Amino acid sequence: MAQARSRPIKKAATSAQPTKPFCRNLRRPVRQLSPVVMANPLRAAAILSTQSKWVNGTVLHYCFFTSGHFSVPKTQADAVRGAFAKWKAVGIGLQFQEVGQLSEAEVRIGYSTSDGSSASNVGREVLSAPLNQPTTVYGWDPTTPYGSGTALHELGHVIGMEHEHQNPFAGIKWHEQAVYAAIAKPPNNWDHDTTYHNILEKLTPQQVQGSQWDPDSIMEYEFEPGLIAEPKQYDINGLTPPGTLSAADKQWALKWYPLLQPTLPTLQPFQPAVADLAAGQQMDFEIKPTSSRKYTIETKGASDALLVLFEDINGVPRYLSGDDDSGEERSATITHKLFAGRSYIVRLRLLHPGETGKTSLMYS
Repeated sequence: MAQARSRPIKKAATSAQPTKPFCRNLRRPVRQLSPVVMANPLRAAAILSTQSKWVNGTVLHYCFFTSGHFSVPKTQADAVRGAFAKWKAVGIGLQFQEVGQLSEAEVRIGYSTSDGSSASNVGREVLSAPLNQPTTVYGWDPTTPYGSGTALHELGHVIGMEHEHQNPFAGIKWHEQAVYAAIAKPPNNWDHDTTYHNILEKLTPQQVQGSQWDPDSIMEYEFEPGLIAEPKQYDINGLTPPGTLSAADKQWALKWYPLLQPTLPTLQPFQPAVADLAAGQQMDFEIKPTSSRKYTIETKGASDALLVLFEDINGVPRYLSGDDDSGEERSATITHKLFAGRSYIVRLRLLHPGETGKTSLMYS
C-alpha cells in the first residue's frame, strides 16, 4: 500500500465521535504448508500471498438474496451494484456479472440490519462457502455515506484485500483496553476474540502487499479518538478514511488484475509454451481444438501455479475446470473434454516459479 501521509495534529473536538459499526470477518485458519515448502521461505511467502487471489479475467457472478432472512431490498441492491461498477471502473481485468440464481453465483449477497454485521469471505475463499449462505452480507444501509464505503470495502474482500489497519507495516500501537471496551459496546457488541481478530491482530507479512500503510484505504476502519496510541495524530483526532477507493487501492487492484489484452496467443497441441514469470504474474492462451475428445492441459517443472480453463461463449468466459498445485510436489493438471469448433481460454496464475525461474504450459 502507499506510504502513509503525514497529517497535521489538531485538537480533537470536545464531543467524542461515536463508534461506527465495523466489518466482522470470521477467523480464518492459516494454511499449513509442508516442511518441504517451509524450507524455502520465498516459496512459502509467494504461496501465502497469492492463494486468495483470483485468476485475472475471471467472471465473478453475483446474486442477491430476494427472500428470507438475508433478502436485499432493491434500493440497497442498487447501491451494491454501484460499488461493483466503481471497482470495475478502475480498469481491472476481473469481470462482474449479475445472475438470477444463487446457485449460479460465486458471490452471494445478503442484507440484514437485524444482525447488524457486515462481512465477506476473502478472495477465492468464497468458493468454500455453502451455496445456501451469503458470501458477503451487509448489516447496515449501503445507501448512506458511511454505508457506501462499506459496500466498496466488502467487495475489496471479495477480490482478495485484507483489513488495512492489520497491516504489520502500519506502525499502529493501540490503547488496547480502550479498544476492547469501545468495541464491546453497541453498535458492535464484540467479544474479546472478535475484536482481537478483526482489529488488534497483525496479518503476516505474506498476507499483505507492499511495505507501507495507507490510512485512506477503503479497507481501513474509522476509529474514534483515544483508540490508536501511535501515530499520535490519530490518538487525538481519530482516524476517518474518506470511504472511497484510494490511489493505493487502485494500484493494488491493477497489480493483481491488470486490464486484459484484447487478443490472446493460441496454444498449439504438443507444443509447450515457456515463459519467465515472476510470482503473482499470469499468462493466458486461447485453445481451438480440431477434434472433439478429452485433452490434458498441464504445467511442467517445479513451479506452483493456479490453472483455470474457461469456454469462450459469445465473448464471455465460462468456468469449466481448475487446479491449484501450490505447496504440492506435482504439476497443475486439467483433463477435460473439448469440442472442435469451440473456443477455450486457459489462464495460469504463477504462485512461485521454482528453481529454474521458467514456467511451461502444454496441452495434448
